[in-house]
Amino acid sequence: MASSSTEMAIFQRVAERGSFAGAADDVGLSASAVAKLISRLEQRLGVRLINRTTRHLALTAEGELYLDRVREILGAIDAAESEITSARASPRGHLRVHTFPVVAAHELAPALPDFLVRHPHITLDFMVTNRVVDLVGENVDVSLRMGPLEDSGLVSRRIVDLTRIVCASPSYLAKHGRPVEPSDLVRHACLTLSRNPGSASWPFRVNGKLTRIDVKGPVSADSADMLLQLAIGGAGILRLSEHVVARSIHEGLLQPLLQEAQDPETNPLYALLPPGRHQAPKVRAFIDFLIERLGPAPWRISVRRGD
Repeated sequence: MASSSTEMAIFQRVAERGSFAGAADDVGLSASAVAKLISRLEQRLGVRLINRTTRHLALTAEGELYLDRVREILGAIDAAESEITSARASPRGHLRVHTFPVVAAHELAPALPDFLVRHPHITLDFMVTNRVVDLVGENVDVSLRMGPLEDSGLVSRRIVDLTRIVCASPSYLAKHGRPVEPSDLVRHACLTLSRNPGSASWPFRVNGKLTRIDVKGPVSADSADMLLQLAIGGAGILRLSEHVVARSIHEGLLQPLLQEAQDPETNPLYALLPPGRHQAPKVRAFIDFLIERLGPAPWRISVRRGD
């Protein structure tokens, strides 16, 4: 059974060609099949659309009205399909993104100007907050989250694996000395994230075995940016994901420590999406850009392993 849009398209061809045979040639059917389709259409609508004689076809008043509406509807369908096709070639639309402040400041803000140049038809609205948001309820297209994911029914895509780095400022090390082995950390001031379970227990590999060192210090905070500034100022030793500390290390504001004992534990950054959103061209363009930009970069830290 033909769909309504197919019936409309064939009716339009009959009206414009003035014959079943002419319309049949255009749509690849027999003239009798086209005639039967128009008859079924008239029966469904309960009106006669075309007066038939042995010499020609003529639209009734109802047929003229229906043809006008058919042209509007089929034109709208063509426009919608063209817009979607164009969007795939040049993504466009409004994108609502949730992310944590530390990701926004250290990863997104430096990268976004290039994204906007590359995709001038995409506009962005960022929700920058430490709370976990309801993607569907708050109409979020993409949420950037770190660490292991719960089975939430959301679509996920891994953006990059980040390594946690132990580091301190040159001024702190000049005053308090450099830890030579992980156990030395118990005698140092360490800065920890208060909102992360286990953030005061730092893992290392000693003689091939996993060893955890319980650290303490004068300050804990739920803001990685605050701890970063404290570490740069010489307040203590820090262990944070490389995307937070890498630029400061690259610029000499911090120095990596205990790299030979660094545990290979990674901190993955994910993009989470409501089901169905991952196929939208604007979403795919944004995530592909993040994977491209947040992958290996000159300031990423290459953690040394023991010989």
